Amino acid sequence: MDIRYSANQRDFKRWTTEEIRREFLVENLYRPDEVVAVYSHVDRMVIFGCMPVTSAVPLDRGIDVMKNFGTTFVLERRELGLFNLGGDGVVHVDDETFELTRGDCLYVAQGSRSVAFSSKDGGKPAKFYMVSAPAHRRAKTTFIPISGAKKKPLGAVETANKRVINQFIHPDVLDTCQLSMGLTVLDPGSVWNTMPAHTHERRMEIYTYFDIPEGQVVFHMMGEPTETRHIVVREGDAVISPSWSIHAGVGTGSYAFIWAMGGENQTFDDMDHVATPDLR
Repeated sequence: MDIRYSANQRDFKRWTTEEIRREFLVENLYRPDEVVAVYSHVDRMVIFGCMPVTSAVPLDRGIDVMKNFGTTFVLERRELGLFNLGGDGVVHVDDETFELTRGDCLYVAQGSRSVAFSSKDGGKPAKFYMVSAPAHRRAKTTFIPISGAKKKPLGAVETANKRVINQFIHPDVLDTCQLSMGLTVLDPGSVWNTMPAHTHERRMEIYTYFDIPEGQVVFHMMGEPTETRHIVVREGDAVISPSWSIHAGVGTGSYAFIWAMGGENQTFDDMDHVATPDLR
């Protein structure tokens, strides 16, 4: 388990590129038949990646659950949201089985004792991207296909940010304890996401970027609105964003990303907007 501790905006101003990447960037999430886990002390969110190839892979593979979570199983006091970003896959949750194609989502309720992942074809393995948040009550484990997401078009061609927000784990779609997740797809020719920028003091956010064309990158913007920095990200990378930081990006081509939020509330529009001319 890779553990990332909280960072404050005062120290952040003095960090080098390498220090910023080490604290906030998550790379190499998908390794054959392994579970990669990164524990962030920002709202105690955990990022998981799993690429099952030869056999079913349990969520707790390689994890000392008692040491890292203080519980007897991973989701004893947590909820989990996951997306399949690879080939066709299967998720086993206790006595239920869910089949996920690319872009499908599964919410796994707090208290789910056994969670395991497999691919239908090891030659085209599934890639499960997951985020877990602490939870004090149990909701219902729910499968949401990409066709069942709530669509929210935003942006415009003129500002190069025309996109569709697909809300999956969201109060308008299903009940959860605190976790919210969705998938945003930029239209061809659009490259900016979440611009104009914002912060939200009561929630942190995690992005993972995918469908980045070969040879292209995304510049993920973060930092206080008047002290911005950037991280260059590539296919499959994730970025941890504290509540005091903006979280936006621009690519050298179109791409998609998954956002995950946890914190004080689930009010999607509870944010502090930043006028673009005020960014520094």
